Amino acid sequence: MNVDAKRLIEQDKAHHVHPQSNLRQHAEHGPTMITHGKGVYIYDTEGNEIIDGFSGLGCVSLGYHNERLSNAAKRQMDILPFAPTFYNRSHPRVAELGERLINLAPGGMNKVMFQCSGSEANDTAIKLLWYTNTARGEPERRKIFGRVRGYHGNTVATVSLSGQPHMHAKFGLPLPEFKHTELPNYYRFHIDGESEEEFSARMAAEFEKLILAEGPETVAAFFAEPAISGGGALMPPEGYWKEMQAVLRKYDIKLVSDEVVCGFGRTGNMWGSETWGMEPDMVSCAKALSAAFFPISALMFKDEMYADMMKNSDEMGTFGHGYTYAGHPVGAAVGLEALDIYEEIDLVGHVRKVSARFLEKCHAMADHPLVAEVRGVGLFCGFELMQDAKARVPFDPALKVGEMVQNFAHDRGLYLRAIGDRMSFMPPLIINEEEIDLATERFKDALDDAWEVVRNKI
Repeated sequence: MNVDAKRLIEQDKAHHVHPQSNLRQHAEHGPTMITHGKGVYIYDTEGNEIIDGFSGLGCVSLGYHNERLSNAAKRQMDILPFAPTFYNRSHPRVAELGERLINLAPGGMNKVMFQCSGSEANDTAIKLLWYTNTARGEPERRKIFGRVRGYHGNTVATVSLSGQPHMHAKFGLPLPEFKHTELPNYYRFHIDGESEEEFSARMAAEFEKLILAEGPETVAAFFAEPAISGGGALMPPEGYWKEMQAVLRKYDIKLVSDEVVCGFGRTGNMWGSETWGMEPDMVSCAKALSAAFFPISALMFKDEMYADMMKNSDEMGTFGHGYTYAGHPVGAAVGLEALDIYEEIDLVGHVRKVSARFLEKCHAMADHPLVAEVRGVGLFCGFELMQDAKARVPFDPALKVGEMVQNFAHDRGLYLRAIGDRMSFMPPLIINEEEIDLATERFKDALDDAWEVVRNKI
């Protein structure tokens, strides 16, 4: 490591507070400092070449060093670097992007609002649900359901909606309007002899019990990722979305599909909603909307919701919501360019093509001593680590087996994410079969490294 790299790390340790990080560990050891990237690879200050097996944070869909995206940003900065969308003002790029997204959207969406992050998109959805329920004469419909281990953002409202205990503890959260139904992890929580369809029916029945206990007339919506990312790349069991949507329709409860991770090809379709037959009332997206080259997100919804928004706007004289950088010209230009690239290279088709190799290589690790289950779709795969796979006996949390695998993978040149003892593997969507072979080989080696440590401790 050169002198400049050491100085940068010391600067970071001294002043930069890192989100979702162990602060004590950071203060002692500092960060891994990433200096540049190209394709599916990132490089650190020690000169290590690392395959990005987590797409940054599930967002770097087109990899790194894409000149078309950077040039799109530069062109827009030269023409119009900022324009507000408040007070009935607009600009060409955001008008074009709005129409483009609506033409791609699932299920009858016709209106779009822009923000800077997935958290803000989901926070906006919560506000709009409360806002429009007031217009409809149902102001008591304020309760929002998420799922245990689900993740929808880090604002006060969206982290309350998220079912992540470590994000609630010490913050005095969640807020009382937010409730959580069960995590649909079939492997961990099925009853012996219970099929996936029976498990899904039981999950829906438990969900209905919670709704009835709260009062259906007080429930506004259910937020869900088509496949859960923040809970560890968890795929829905067979029949899950059919059963859950039947309950929602029964009580006239809205479904908000959080496509922040699943959108734009991750699951082998443009939207995860399409992959699992969801019929959402609202859709949020971000991350791959700009291939992570600029902070931008979108919330899409139907004309009927917009009509309710107009009622309140008529009464108050304005729609009292928005963000300074909503629909930013540079973000919109980058988003349009990303969508052009997706179409030109048939990104969804590419994901479908290489997915067979990716999932084959991932499933080949299912018989590893640390691995209990492997499930995936597209370029999105989750690994359940378990001490005894057949008896479903987890590892002692103190062993931090997932973190161990994550660290060994990094040492071998593969960035993965551990969520407890689940591993999430979702590389950039442009990854090719040769890179898949190399990445999965490094993953297997990391599992072997961890097993050599763990086998002597259990």
